Amino acid sequence: MPSLIDLRRRIRSVKNTQQITKAMKMVAAAKLRRAQERVMAARPYSEIYARMLADVAGAVSAAGSEVSHPLLATREEKRILLILVTSDRGLAGAFNSNLTKAAELFIKEHKSAEILIEAVGRKGRDFFHRREMKFTGEHVGIVEKARFADAAGIAKTAATAFAEERVDSVYLIYNEFKSVMTQQLTVTKMLPIAVVGSEEPKDYIFEQPPAQLLGTLLPKYVETGVYRAMLESAASEHAARMTAMEAATTNAADVIEGLTLYLNRVRQASITKEIIEIVSGAAALD
Repeated sequence: MPSLIDLRRRIRSVKNTQQITKAMKMVAAAKLRRAQERVMAARPYSEIYARMLADVAGAVSAAGSEVSHPLLATREEKRILLILVTSDRGLAGAFNSNLTKAAELFIKEHKSAEILIEAVGRKGRDFFHRREMKFTGEHVGIVEKARFADAAGIAKTAATAFAEERVDSVYLIYNEFKSVMTQQLTVTKMLPIAVVGSEEPKDYIFEQPPAQLLGTLLPKYVETGVYRAMLESAASEHAARMTAMEAATTNAADVIEGLTLYLNRVRQASITKEIIEIVSGAAALD
């Protein structure tokens, strides 16, 4: 049976941990608010961009030209580039483990192809470094800030590798932010781009040929996709960490309650034992 001093130390230790988890939850909530605003602002731009791309492709087809570009070329998937977006820190529940499990499952499903990894985030990088996977690049400390310049650099690297036929396709794995309690694991094919021309293209007035404009828009589309994935991942990470820290705080309260109850029982048993010894001693003197 632990002594009263040991129990008090354990209670004090759990209370200190509870204060840390409370503070981490508050920090994650503050960061989530800003990250969520950035995600909500980026989603309409990404969706409208995709519709505009379809309209321009429709205009190219209507002009009698063939929709062709290096980023649209379809080939047999012998070499695949996988862009994995994870976080740089832990203590976010199953946020990173779900991503790495999805990446492992993807690799098993495409075992006939050579998989190259573009790691965005420390956790994914460390996980696959231990498994000696081949990397094309590593990016640490950029997900939380999620700047467009960083996303554009990653997208340019992937697009160049695809256009030069060093890889045959590019996939993206990340967590899409749905709500504070829900983050949806997303596996999407970035390259080749599947552009379907709009059935009723809008009547645009082009200052340059639609085919030339399409060639300019396609690389930007890839950049926008990577940037949105980074924003979604940042918001999902803060939401997962806030949920995990809230659960940890609640569990700490339950542990403190149980230890306090056990401490009171030990004290009661100790006092009862002392009373019995005093009474027994008094009775022996009589």
